[in-house]
Amino acid sequence: MTAARTAGAPTPGRERARRFGLRPFRTWTLRSRVVLVVVAMLAVLGAVIGTVSVLALQNYLMERLDQQLTSALSRGQHAADRINAGGPTVPQAQDVVQTPGQPTGTLGAVRSSSGGLLFTPVVLSDRPTTPTANQPLGPQQVTINPLPLLTVPADQTPRTVDLGSALGSYRIAAAQLDNGDSVIIGLPLSEVTATVQQLTLVVVLVTLAGLVFAFLIASFVVRLAMKPLARVAATAEQVAHMPLDRGDVALSVRVPEGDTDPHTEVGKVGSALNRMLGHVASALTARQASEQKVRQFVADASHELRTPLASIRGYAELTRRSPHELPQDITRSIGRIESEATRMTSLVEDLLLLARLDEGRELDRDPVDLSLLLIDALSDAHAAGPDHSWRIELPEEPVEVSGDAPRLHQVVMNLLANARVHTPEGTTVVASLAVDDAAREAVVTVSDDGPGIPEELQSTLFERFARGDSSRNRATGSTGLGLAIVHAVVEAHGGTVGVNSRPGSTVFTVRLPLAGEPPEEAASGSEALVQDPDAVEGRTEAGAGAGAEADPAEKRGAVRE
Repeated sequence: MTAARTAGAPTPGRERARRFGLRPFRTWTLRSRVVLVVVAMLAVLGAVIGTVSVLALQNYLMERLDQQLTSALSRGQHAADRINAGGPTVPQAQDVVQTPGQPTGTLGAVRSSSGGLLFTPVVLSDRPTTPTANQPLGPQQVTINPLPLLTVPADQTPRTVDLGSALGSYRIAAAQLDNGDSVIIGLPLSEVTATVQQLTLVVVLVTLAGLVFAFLIASFVVRLAMKPLARVAATAEQVAHMPLDRGDVALSVRVPEGDTDPHTEVGKVGSALNRMLGHVASALTARQASEQKVRQFVADASHELRTPLASIRGYAELTRRSPHELPQDITRSIGRIESEATRMTSLVEDLLLLARLDEGRELDRDPVDLSLLLIDALSDAHAAGPDHSWRIELPEEPVEVSGDAPRLHQVVMNLLANARVHTPEGTTVVASLAVDDAAREAVVTVSDDGPGIPEELQSTLFERFARGDSSRNRATGSTGLGLAIVHAVVEAHGGTVGVNSRPGSTVFTVRLPLAGEPPEEAASGSEALVQDPDAVEGRTEAGAGAGAEADPAEKRGAVRE
């Protein structure tokens, strides 16, 4: 458990990247990653070259300074030995630094054999204000911390010491004189330090300028190199948005010929994608041809079966109505023949309708009042299923769509019949109509409080010949095409149909585009009217008894009463 938590927990690096708004490196585009890697490699290379160059120059300058220091120490030592050899006079610091050949800034000091400084150290500074020919430079006494001078060994080895803010860093060395004293000579490191710092600054500036230039060049080159890959990706994206799951698919999209060169990596991908698209197009063509043959067969068979089925029903009905008395078993057999012929006729008609819709035949586009359509459909459903409780909810204003009235009526009837057949007696079925102003759609819902649809069946509910389990058993011998017809008709009208079901609540929702501008006042739950089914049935029977169709306004008025 601990390992699983650790594996799933974000790392500190990811937390920091998220805090600063940075995406993980693996989520960057290939172009960004290539440019970043190139610039990073050049930065590392520039840093290495710059560091090596600075260190090499510093080492060279230090070696040269050490050579100068060794020469200056030798000259100072010889000068001090000559003074000691000439008499009792003790050499002073200025005698050491004034020796011909000593460079400006030379530090000089004489240390006794007992370890103390004999004189104050001096530094060889500029020449006098009124110089004469070959006049030596003038030494100046300086006040410094004497400890570094007292502790330096007299082994003529150059060492770097800090002499304080007055002089800074010096390279010093000491040599022993013939009388046991020591002479100390030092040269300043200021020129070496300044040269190294100047080179470091130049290297940094040049490296930064080179990185900026490399970034621009790399971005341009990578963008140019990625254009073929972008075109290949655009082709794949275009194919991905094509509806390949249904209908006649003309898959003519291909990667451009210039991006299919097998000698390049992108060309290999483009060529492979074109071959794959060719295979997919062949498979889709074969599928479409097969589906077309099946549709044509179903349409032809349905059309050819209509006549013999009508003949069977006619002869059966004629025999049943014959004035001659028939034996009871023959009468029952003829009744069964007639009922099965009726069922087969319904199946053939459904198959023929689906075949015509699959062929893309245009439906009628006339104004259809969905309010009246729901009233008529619910009246028929109440007559077919009086053991159910039927309710209807309508908006105040009529809702019109443009479509085929008989087909839309069949949609509502199939949904109501589905609720009636697959729910037990006493189930409440509600048909409602509303308007979605935002989507400019009419929304028809058919809901019931029955046992619900199994979850595993809901994904295939609108397929042809879909059958439920025992909880929604087809007790009346349904063909299994009702909801498939609902789906096909609604799609042909440019709408959608869906279902949401759980035990105790099943809701079918049909959305259809409104005809023209949507009504100003849409239906809402507070404005919906709930009509008692007996009133609907009474209104239907009254209209039928009069022998004429009631006016649409009168129908809506009857519902509101």
